[in-house]
Amino acid sequence: MGRVKGMLKQAAMLLCVAATAAVGFKWVSAEPALSAEMKPEIAAASAILIDADYGTVYYEMNADDALPPASMSKMMTEIILLDRIKEGAIAWNDKVTISPYAANVAGAEMGAEEGQRLTVEELFAAMTVHSANDAAVALAEHAAGTETQFVEWMNEKAQAIGLSKQAFFANATGLSSADLIRFPQAASLEETSLTARDTAKLAAYLVKVHPKVLDVTKRSEVTVDQSRIVLRTTNMMLPGENHAYNGNDGLKTGYTQRAGYCFTGTAERNGKRLIAVVMGTPNSDARFTETEKLFRYGFGRKSADSWQAMLRAVLINHN
Repeated sequence: MGRVKGMLKQAAMLLCVAATAAVGFKWVSAEPALSAEMKPEIAAASAILIDADYGTVYYEMNADDALPPASMSKMMTEIILLDRIKEGAIAWNDKVTISPYAANVAGAEMGAEEGQRLTVEELFAAMTVHSANDAAVALAEHAAGTETQFVEWMNEKAQAIGLSKQAFFANATGLSSADLIRFPQAASLEETSLTARDTAKLAAYLVKVHPKVLDVTKRSEVTVDQSRIVLRTTNMMLPGENHAYNGNDGLKTGYTQRAGYCFTGTAERNGKRLIAVVMGTPNSDARFTETEKLFRYGFGRKSADSWQAMLRAVLINHN
């Protein structure tokens, strides 16, 4: 009997994978079909937990409320840049000249100076690991000529990915317009807005289409070769950090006064990758403690529940 059950489970897995590949999937909540478990209480304005591969939603709270994502929007900046590199439009070893705008932009920075020349690779690592705004602006200007043009690409990509109509990218950094208004070159007329569901979908797209980005996001620090400046990660869930979580290898923090403390985290255990988003947590530590609650909940679910959720997602899409 046990052997039969095992064979049925394997068959279900193959059916799920094949059907998903054939018809794609919509993001559906797993909760109605799964056994009752205690959901975590999450101290955030909104939150969501999804399976990165199947799109199954394990947890959501105010997930469709449009909120400022702060630097989590840099995941779209990363996508645009990685797309351009893949297309051959720019290269990792390109030298980028730092503009006055990039050198003086507010918030987290790598300390780039006006006129300094740094490679795309150095700037990308600084932006991704340290959330450096000067690096993000420099890369956007290098790739598109102006940040305004780069932002057009960001919003075109949002539509192509299938983000909601509420999703809007106003600049390459995630900063508030008030932080950018003094720079004539800045895209500073509007505010960036994403839902938690949009942000999770953005993260899932990033790690699926550009999986090597995780080789960068998992780094606890990066060194700018030219100046030997060491830039520390902002992700405190990486190994050796204050909120280290086994399996975490990214993805992006965010903070502005408008947004509060935000985090998009991803972790993989036993071949299962989760993506969690928390927006508007009360302090820096809370974004990681609340993410850990979501990860524990997601990885702690019974395997049978996970199969039911995936099969349900496939059946809904098939119908």
